[in-house]
Amino acid sequence: MQVVILAGGLSHERDVSEKSGRRLAEALRDIGHDVVVRDTDADLLKFLADTKPDVVIPMLHGAAGEDGTLRDVLTSLDLPYVGSGPDACRVAFDKPVAKSLVAAKGINVPSGVALPHTTFRDLGADAVMKAVLNQVGLPAMVKPARGGSAQGATIVTEANQLPSALVGAFAYSEVALIEKFIEGTEVAVSVIETEDGLKVLPIVEILPDSGFYDFHHRYTAGITEFFCPARLDAAIVKTLEDAAKVIHSTLHLRDFSRSDLIVDKQGEVWFIEVNVAPGLTETSLFPQSAQASDTDLGAIFDTLIKMAVKRGK
Repeated sequence: MQVVILAGGLSHERDVSEKSGRRLAEALRDIGHDVVVRDTDADLLKFLADTKPDVVIPMLHGAAGEDGTLRDVLTSLDLPYVGSGPDACRVAFDKPVAKSLVAAKGINVPSGVALPHTTFRDLGADAVMKAVLNQVGLPAMVKPARGGSAQGATIVTEANQLPSALVGAFAYSEVALIEKFIEGTEVAVSVIETEDGLKVLPIVEILPDSGFYDFHHRYTAGITEFFCPARLDAAIVKTLEDAAKVIHSTLHLRDFSRSDLIVDKQGEVWFIEVNVAPGLTETSLFPQSAQASDTDLGAIFDTLIKMAVKRGK
């Protein structure tokens, strides 16, 4: 089929998106698809209208590709595409909203508050920060309410670290999420849709050398250890798999997703966030899960492409 992969964009994750797009293009070309990788620019819509590809795969990270806007445009052009629909993307991209919906299904989520930048200005930064720390406690995780790849995320262990952590979060989003830090084993659980229903790929266990899986540790080879399948008890693996399916279904995601969760020292599972366009770089988690399964990246997306085309018809 003729496939257009959208990669690049203007978000802080442009480089990651470009690498994801190139890797997916190679995987699909290897199995015979005619693939073009395109950036988002003023000529994109004309290009799509003229070429009328069989399917589009948005691999844009950050707001440009994951907040639903681009999916709205593709829908308006009546072009089949792989991935979640616009409304589901908007919900998943907004971490506080996604957390609320997932918590309602009985899955643990860290307690916390989401505050826009204006709150600190209107009510007084010192008073607001004191109230937040009284509620959330220390250590706390501070991160943008909308965004990915742990950009702008900081672990706060002392009260005097909170102001700079908020500055870092506000650099990426107008709203900062301050939540209880959950210590434990971080894992990534990828879900794909098949003709037979949801399938959970082997779970990736993440072990960064610093203890915090930040942007640097995500995309720098050799400084984070990964174990796939994860070194976890069968009962915990089953709990993680069930949680990922619930998250995918509750947020009305489609085709594929990756849920980030933490298993604490008591064996409790905590939902952190979900990704509707997981990275596909050499150090990304979704490809590791694919490699450890009984299929590969090209075969997985070949199935998703066929489902998207069928859905479009």
